[in-house]
Amino acid sequence: QVQLVESGGGLVQAGGSLRLSCAASGSIFNINTMGWYRQAPGKQRELVARITRGGSTVHAGSVKGRFTISRDNAKNTVDLQMNSLKPEDTAVYFCYAEMTLNAYWGQGTQVTVSS
Repeated sequence: QVQLVESGGGLVQAGGSLRLSCAASGSIFNINTMGWYRQAPGKQRELVARITRGGSTVHAGSVKGRFTISRDNAKNTVDLQMNSLKPEDTAVYFCYAEMTLNAYWGQGTQVTVSS
């Protein structure tokens, strides 16, 4: 089994910053892509950013220039630095990790941005 544990969510004012972290543990074999999705109330889950084992990144257009994803392959962790936060960034943020046969999800961490 693989467990993903997120941390770093919370309440912040618009324009502020938060850093989300996710650590994978358990029966880990060669994690390929790691990333972050988010889901706001009444909306579908959407990709925020993802990063390959080699370091190639994709950021959603809505967060490009404000959010930065990074990972540490040795520690099996992925971080999301979120700057210039907006109220529309309010959502539950989920970490995920893709391995050869399965994908795993964290339990989610709430990010609330007040105006």
